[in-house]
Amino acid sequence: MLITLRGVRGSIPVPGPNTVKYGGNTTCISVTTDEGDQIIIDGGTGIREYGMAQMAKLPLTCHIFLTHTHWDHIQGFPFYVPLFVPGNNIHFYGSFDPVYHKDLQTILSQQMEYCYFPVRESELKAKIHYHRVKEYQPITIGSATVTPILLNHPVLNHGYRIESHGKSFFFTGDYEPASNIYAEDDEEFEQYEDLIKEQNQGVVDFIRGVDVAVLDSQYTPEEYVSKVGWGHGTYRSAIALASDAEVGQVYFTHHDPMRTDAQLDEIFSKLQESVSLPSGLSMAMAREGVNIQL
Repeated sequence: MLITLRGVRGSIPVPGPNTVKYGGNTTCISVTTDEGDQIIIDGGTGIREYGMAQMAKLPLTCHIFLTHTHWDHIQGFPFYVPLFVPGNNIHFYGSFDPVYHKDLQTILSQQMEYCYFPVRESELKAKIHYHRVKEYQPITIGSATVTPILLNHPVLNHGYRIESHGKSFFFTGDYEPASNIYAEDDEEFEQYEDLIKEQNQGVVDFIRGVDVAVLDSQYTPEEYVSKVGWGHGTYRSAIALASDAEVGQVYFTHHDPMRTDAQLDEIFSKLQESVSLPSGLSMAMAREGVNIQL
């Protein structure tokens, strides 16, 4: 399968001369199986250009999996051209929001109400299908199997493992490894610590042995001190997860919008100098437009 990183920026798109190398579009990843099945994970602004490329071969059937519905993961959908074309079949997969009691269709439709956008969801010409995902329940898309896992973030967030013909890929979406909310001298600390270890081990076991993992790494360890609870990981936490899970290659993604190309280069250079990776693991900064062939 072919994996293409279409958008690797977090929070807000940041076009300009200082983000040309790694890209300024928000989260979007496309996966194409050897048989031509088309899968997309998330619809940040990176989906816009990919949608125009997909128009070369119609009618189109495409399966779009949402990790979660924060703006930087859905803001590209109103500009995803295949939605406006009769004969196309677009399948959306995502969660029901248990806090606001909204299903995926309601959330995406509200983004296209007239006060935000001139074309409503009900006026789109493609045939749109909505599917609710459940943790650990695999979904078959042609030759691929897509399996979700719930991950820690301020809204319900699924990571996805995709497997096809013996090759495997994993994307976290936005993910902050769970940590203990109690001080060490609190009587609840030890019990909660056991729960945290169990949760984190579950993530390791879920992605164990994947060929490629694209992991949320928005912060440096120094920045994370003041960002605890914001829902994002660090470069070090991503490396630890990839190492424990015996991943083949890890890509750091969800680059902070304040980060320039030069700053990302500097961070990666320091990681290369200071981190000793286990045998078989390589690392790279996620970069818009990169193709990964498995």
